[in-house]
Parts: sequence; C-alpha cells; structure tokens
Amino acid sequence: MPEDAILEDAADRTESHDDQEEEEEEEEVVLPHHQQLKTKKLSWQKLRRFDSLDIESRSVNGHHGHTSTGASWSVILQLAFQSIGIVYGDIGTSPLYVYASTFTKGIKDRDDILGVLSLIIYTITLIPLNKFVFIVLQANDNGDGGTFALYSLLCRYAKVSLTPSQQAEDCNVSNFQLELPSKRLRRASKLKSKLESSNFAKYFLLFATMLGTSMVIGDGVPTPCISVLSAVGGIKQATSAMTDDMIVWISVCILVCLFMAQRFGTDKVGYSFAPIICVWFTLIGGIGVYNFFKYDPTVLKALNPQYIVDYFKRNKGDAWISLGGVVLAITGTEALFADVGHFTVRSIQISMCSVTYPALLLAYIGQASFLREHKSLVSNTFFESIPKRMYWPMFGVAVMASIIASQAMISGTFSIIQQSLALGCFPRVKIVHTSTKYEGQVYIPEVNYLLMLACVGVTLVFRSTTKIGNAYGIAVVFVMTLTSAFLVLIMIMIWKTHILLIISYVLIIGSVELMYLSSVLYKFDQGGYLPLGFATLLMLIMFVWNDVHRRKYYYELDHKISPEKLRQLSVDKNFCRMPGLAMFYSELVQGIPPIFNHYAENVPALHSVLVFVSIKSLPISKVPMEERFLFRRVEPRELNVFRCVARYGYTDVRNENEPFEGLLVEKLKDFLRDDFWLSQRTMHKTNGEKLEKEVSAELLGDDDELENGNDHQENESKNEDVKQVLDDDEDQKKQQDDVLGTEIDAIDKAWRRGVVHLIGENEVTAAKGAGIAKRILIDYAYNFLTRNLRQSDKVFDIPHKRMLKVGMTYEL
Repeated sequence: MPEDAILEDAADRTESHDDQEEEEEEEEVVLPHHQQLKTKKLSWQKLRRFDSLDIESRSVNGHHGHTSTGASWSVILQLAFQSIGIVYGDIGTSPLYVYASTFTKGIKDRDDILGVLSLIIYTITLIPLNKFVFIVLQANDNGDGGTFALYSLLCRYAKVSLTPSQQAEDCNVSNFQLELPSKRLRRASKLKSKLESSNFAKYFLLFATMLGTSMVIGDGVPTPCISVLSAVGGIKQATSAMTDDMIVWISVCILVCLFMAQRFGTDKVGYSFAPIICVWFTLIGGIGVYNFFKYDPTVLKALNPQYIVDYFKRNKGDAWISLGGVVLAITGTEALFADVGHFTVRSIQISMCSVTYPALLLAYIGQASFLREHKSLVSNTFFESIPKRMYWPMFGVAVMASIIASQAMISGTFSIIQQSLALGCFPRVKIVHTSTKYEGQVYIPEVNYLLMLACVGVTLVFRSTTKIGNAYGIAVVFVMTLTSAFLVLIMIMIWKTHILLIISYVLIIGSVELMYLSSVLYKFDQGGYLPLGFATLLMLIMFVWNDVHRRKYYYELDHKISPEKLRQLSVDKNFCRMPGLAMFYSELVQGIPPIFNHYAENVPALHSVLVFVSIKSLPISKVPMEERFLFRRVEPRELNVFRCVARYGYTDVRNENEPFEGLLVEKLKDFLRDDFWLSQRTMHKTNGEKLEKEVSAELLGDDDELENGNDHQENESKNEDVKQVLDDDEDQKKQQDDVLGTEIDAIDKAWRRGVVHLIGENEVTAAKGAGIAKRILIDYAYNFLTRNLRQSDKVFDIPHKRMLKVGMTYEL
C-alpha cells in the first residue's frame, strides 16, 4: 500500500540514525490514566516514526493464545477428557468398516491379513500419532489449527498475503510476534524472498489453502453417513426383519438429531459424548484382547514390515487398490488438527497417547486374529467378531459411537470456516461462541443446517457404506498431503529445521501419503467425485468472495477522500454540525472511504465527533483487548474527526460479549491523552534545546566577564531570558492542558447525546466494457451471495434504532 510503503521507507531511512541516538533518548515512561503504558523503554525516534500509532499497541507483551502454555493441569485434563468425545469419534469408529472396505473381493491368502494389519499399524503410528500429534500440532497459530492457521503463519512471516490492508503497526501486536530460532537463517531467508517476489506463489498458496479448507468441509459430509450407516447396519446381524430401507431411514433420523444438538456447543456436547467414547474404546480394546488370545496370537508377526512387502508381491495391483480401504483407518485425523482450537495441544496429546492409540491397535489386532480363523466373514468383521453375550451392549454403544464420530468433522468445519471468514475468504455467516470457559468453541447455524441437508441427501442416494467409503478417502488423503506441503515451508522458514530432518519427513511421511493418494484417486468414478464436487463448489464460493472483496478494497483505496477535500467540507458554510457521536463503518484501513463523500453530498451535516471505524482481521488467532484499537486524528483538529482501526484475530468475538461503543470511546480518550503526552515531550525537547543554548551562552558570558571585567547588567539580562523560556514552557503546558480537557469533554458530551452507526452498504457492478467472465463473477455470482447472506449490521450486532445505512455503487 502507498501509505505503508512510505512508513516502511521512513523506518528504513531512520533506522541507522535511531540506533545511534537510542541510548540517549531512552527513558522510563508511565502514564497516569487507567490504561497505563507499561514501564518500558521507548525510543522517541521510534514513537515518531509511525504517525498512526496508538502508543498502547506497544504496551502489552506476552502470549495470549490458548495453547497448553499457562493452562493448569486440571484444565488440561478436563479438555483431554472432552477431546475424546469430540476429536476421536471418527477415527475411533473406523474398526467398524476398515477390513470390509480393504478386502472387497475377499481374503485370498491368510498372510494377506498380516500384510494389511502391518499396513494399519504403521499407518496409524506414522500419520495420526507421529505426524499430527507430535509435529503438526506444534504448527498451531496461537492455539488454533487447520489449513488457514498454517497459511496465517506463513503470511505473518513472509509477505505472501493478497489481503491489501497490512499496516506497519500490526506487527507490534504481541501475538503477531514469532519466536524464531537463529540457526539456518540463510536457507529460510532465500525461500522467503522467493515467495515474496513471486505473484504466482502468493496466488498458489491462497488457492491451496482454499482447496484444503474446502476438502476438509467436503470430508465432513460423508463422515456422518458412513459411520451411522455402518453401525445401524449391524442390527441385520440379529434380525432378518430389518430391511435396507429401514436402516437408511433410521440413519437419517439419527443424523438429523445429531445436527440439531450442535446448538448446545462443543462444551456440553463433549461432556455428553466423552463417556460414551471412553466406553467404546474400552470395549473395542477389551474385545480385541479377547480375540487375540482366543484365535491367533501369532498376528503380532505383523509388526515386521516385511509382511507389507510380501502382500504387495502376492497381490500387485489389487494390493495397491486395497490401500483405499486401509486409509479409512486414519479418517478423522485431519479434524484432529482443525479441532485443536477447541482444546489445547497438550490435552490432545494426552488423550491420543493414553486412550485412542492403544485401543485402536488392540481392536485391529483382535479383528486380524479373528479373520485368520474366519476368512469368509470379512464383509462384517466387526459384529461377527463380538462375543455373543456382548453383542447387544456392543451394538448399542456402536450406534452411539458412530453418531459421535461425526462430531469431530462438524466441530472442525465450524473452526475452519470461522478462520476463512475472518481472513476474507468466506461469505458472512453468524459465529456463535458457545463457551465462556474455553476459547475457540464455536457454532455456525447456517453451516450446520447445510451440512445436515447434505448428509441426509448422501445417505438417501448412496445407501451403502461401500459406496460412501469410496467417496470418503480422497478428501482425507488430499488434505493430509496438503498439510505436509505447508508444514515443509514452515519447517524451512519459521522453525528452521535441519535439512536432513526435512528430507527424512518428506521421504517417509510424504511418500506414504502420496502412495495412499494415488490409490484413492483410482476410485474417483466409484464415488470419489462426491467430496471433490463439494470441495469444488466451496472453492468457487471462496474464490468469488475473496476476489471481489479485494477488488472492492483496491477501488476504495484508489478513490479515498484526500485531506484537502475534508478541509473543504469543514469550511463549507452549507455544511452544519449537530450534537452526538457518529461511527462510520468501512472496510478501508488506509484513509477515508469514498462513500463518505457520497454521504456528505446528500446529507450536508456532520456530528460533533466523527469516528471512521475499520474492522480489520489480522492473520493471528487473537488480538488482546488492550491492543485492539489504533487511532489517528484527521486534520484540521477542530473538526474532531478520527480514524480508528479495530483489529481482531480470526477467533475473536466481535461485539458479542464486549461493550464495543463504550470501549471505543474510552480508548479514544486514552489516545487523546497519549497524543498530549507526545506533544509535551516535543515541547520539552524543543524548549530544552533552547534553554541549553541560553545556559551555554550565559556560561560563556561569565567567562568573558572574568577575563574582560564586563558590566553585571549583561548577566542579569541573560538570567531574565532563561526565566522567560521557563515561563513560556509553563504557559504552553497550561494551554495544552486546557485543550486536552476541552477535547475530552467534547467526546463525553457527544457520547451522552447519543451514538449513531453509519453503515456503508456498497453495491458492486462490473464496469462498462468488462468481459463476460468479469460480469458473471461480479454481477451474478457475487451479488447472488450478498443477497442471500447476512448483512454487516447483523454480523456486528449493531442496534437498529441507532443505525443508518449509506448506499453507493462501485463499478469495478
């Protein structure tokens, strides 16, 4: 941006000068008002460098995310318990259908069971446990996970974001800072410069982020369908009266009830589901141990990876195709990372290592032991392997667990849509924060109902777990592969990992994921098109919204109101002032939006205090409350016009639990006090230099007197000059004190007279002469989305009685 470029250029040009003067200029600063500046060394030159800085943006240090750091063990253990019900339902119910989906043509050789078991054991160990739990979770963004969290990390470290509202001040938000190791800097800097200089790389990263996000959401559709259908289908084992149609409709009813329960939030749902999943893991682990000792304990030979090699030698192409069934053992793993915002890294690591991982291995080992003696029962392995006395209790728990299995993807979908919305890549939807106790737990009504309709439709159309299983794997493996690609960039640029470790990661985990991806793509025409179809639709929506969103911003930036135009309005005799405080909302950060000129031409009146408010999303998860607002005064001073940037992270609550109006007014008064403090420093600095010159001249005069015997009157005259300087200093201070009091009184008076919210509602159309593609993008696709989605006043909960909408058409 032009303004940012000027600021950055000024910073570069004064940097060396600042370093020389910093020791002389640094001093301890404490402000007397309620929002004090923390005791901190401040460089005067640095404070003067950015004229739009509110000093408080530098005043808070520390970490404000919701990672494990700082959380008590009681909270971590509570979250670990909750995570069992939310995160692991999907991967935990995979034993219902993995062997049946892998051996679709039956078992040809008993040793094939050992080969598949070995594949399952090493796949679960490599990807969910090692990759996600111990590596990927460390790449969280102040406690939040998902594809957009990885993208936001890259955007903060390298200038690869296409969002045109970056400010130099944003990097001073305490959560914005990255703790970076100092080694291997050269390789990281080289990659960073290449990414920053390539427009293709910037667009590709955004495209990949949107695609990964869309895939995760697309994956959230078949997850509930296959889990519920596979569990309910078990009743056919007990009674022949249950038909396929009845199973389908029972599954639909269960799915509807599941989605209706989402409104109660992750906290309540998690505490309700966690005990059931704990019982589920206990039962499948216990039955696995029972089958292991009863049938064939020699299946432990599968720990030898040689059985994987032998399996591929015997079955060749069929073994490669069967990988599409094996990969179902790790479905839901991508939700583990997306759901970390609902919990903490440590809580997920504890629950995975202590409960989920051991129970899954015991379950698959037990089923393999059973199949070694009953090859013909592979199509219904899970229910056939249950001891008869345990059948009905296990069936009931399986149905409940399969319902819960959907929760991981649903919660993950809410989290990543919240992130994409805040970063300008998704249309406006309502975000409901369902827990005041735990951060990051959200519910999105519109998305919840759309997911419900999609799941019901897929269940009614596909009607079997085999067909849905074919559709399931593609999205899962694709997102995992994409996550690995982002993680490699983070390892190089941010973590600065040793090159040998990076190569090892790519060769081991990357090659495994690519092998699985090639297998699931084979089943594209057998149902694999389903998640890709959902992902494509979501990609189109995200692309349309993001593209036009950026076009609008650049239009406002090019047509923003100049300071000269505002001065003309202030001296216009037909332009009157009225009591009260007006907040004019706009997306433009760098200046006054063109829609204000449209307002002034039609309503030639201005409130006594006017604040242009820009709601801005930073590529971080949370912005501390004390660092939320940035202010700048708009000249001329007597207009009482200010610009304000309200900065939010992508998991922050916007005007839901905080008194936005009152908070903004208080911060505005703090800004005026800070501005007064800066002017006082300027005055003391100037007068101090003047006084120093006078005193120096006086001392020189005294020396002359001693040498030349000059008259005493000259010395008295110089003392009077020094006294005059001090008196002028006191007079200026009193005058500025009066000005500050007057300005704060004007703010309070306007606040008491009432606040009016002016909302800029911009309609966009394609400019004359635009091509067909551009017309379709703007006139039809984007305007269709805006007509059918929430308006900005609903998103920010602005009171309707004090709201005025100002409309204007932009030709893009």
